[in-house]
Amino acid sequence: MIDLHCHTRESDGTDTPHALVELAAASGISTLSITDHDTFAGYDATVAHAAGLGVELICGVELSCRHEEKTVHLLGYFPGPAGAPAAFRDWVAGILASRTERNRKLIEKLNGMGIDITLEEVQAIGGSVTGRPHFANVLVAKGHATDRNDAFRRLIGEEGAAFVERIGPTLAEAASRIQESGGVSSLAHPVRIGYFREPEKELALMAELRESGLSAVEVYHSDHTAALSERYLEFAQLLGLLQTGGSDYHGGNKPGLRLGAVPVPNSVLEGLRSVGF
Repeated sequence: MIDLHCHTRESDGTDTPHALVELAAASGISTLSITDHDTFAGYDATVAHAAGLGVELICGVELSCRHEEKTVHLLGYFPGPAGAPAAFRDWVAGILASRTERNRKLIEKLNGMGIDITLEEVQAIGGSVTGRPHFANVLVAKGHATDRNDAFRRLIGEEGAAFVERIGPTLAEAASRIQESGGVSSLAHPVRIGYFREPEKELALMAELRESGLSAVEVYHSDHTAALSERYLEFAQLLGLLQTGGSDYHGGNKPGLRLGAVPVPNSVLEGLRSVGF
């Protein structure tokens, strides 16, 4: 079994890195990739532990990128036990710094609305990366939102009253950086970009990103219907792109979604093997 998209508490999941690979081993997953947001901390913490459990752990990351004034995610995968090279890690550290600055501004806006919340409270439940899901948890716990969806809808989501735009790389820049660093970039859960009712726009974007270094498309994902997976597989094959897939497991932050829940065919791993994994 294969799962190439999941998160630990080092970003916005709830499992420790060790607990996640132990769950993978117990679930019969032989190849796993931890793709925490804008950090390699989860992978680094447990790559040796995973090997001891017989789980092949592929170094991965999920980058928060800009596209048409929206945040779109790009997955990056790196072959070998060393994972991502130092220069790429330094670049990702810069992305993380921009996230920290956004968090400060978000606190200021929420406080300006009369909402009692501190950055220290939010960071206390975050790992290496503190993001809006952690804000949502604190807002719910303190009674400022009924649930996480309410927190995003009214306050911290892109349409929320306290939303703060975060400066990050464009999709094209991130794809190029990953390629230059010897990795494979994959357009994460393309359905979320918002073009799913306009397949021609999805295909055009993938073709455009391919010219910037995009290597793959996340065909198999928990948000994709069977029909959408078929569409994205067709697009990937048409453009000569690899395919990736995974559950997007977040532990308790996505109740009901188990690790390995999305069937990922062996051909996905065979494609990665063909380029050095």
